[in-house]
Amino acid sequence: MPEASVLFICLGNICRSTMAEALLRHHLSRHSSNPSIITKVDSCGTGAYHTNASPDPRTLSTLRRHGITNYSHAARKLVKPDFEDFDVLFCMDTDNYEDALSMGRRWGVGGNALKKVVRVGEVEGKGRDVQDPYYGGDDGFEKVYEQLSGVMGDLVDFVEGRVGGKE
Repeated sequence: MPEASVLFICLGNICRSTMAEALLRHHLSRHSSNPSIITKVDSCGTGAYHTNASPDPRTLSTLRRHGITNYSHAARKLVKPDFEDFDVLFCMDTDNYEDALSMGRRWGVGGNALKKVVRVGEVEGKGRDVQDPYYGGDDGFEKVYEQLSGVMGDLVDFVEGRVGGKE
């Protein structure tokens, strides 16, 4: 059985992408009786605004409210090897998507690797961006949680279809 790796991308890697990473890890652990081919999950940002910082406290408190208590992460920026090291790179919004593609092109990443970059909204089927909650209140983080938790099964199916040949 093939193994798959997933990278979540947002702007600063302290809100949305970290929440998505924690949610996917949690989702995979809850469904361990039906193991997924996804064996590696990480997150990063297109900017280096918060390098080595922990997730936003509001991200962590939102996760804790929903029973995810064992998550930690040090923020990092997207780097060229990510395009080789991960099978699917999920971007939270259109700007992150365009930035990731632009960075890849600037680094000389080839077309097949660029095809790994996908917007979460494409998989969700509604085309919605995952809005950045950074400048808002706790309710924005809850909305991000609800949107991401609602699409985790679809993301797993997408990855398994793309990497495992089920598409």
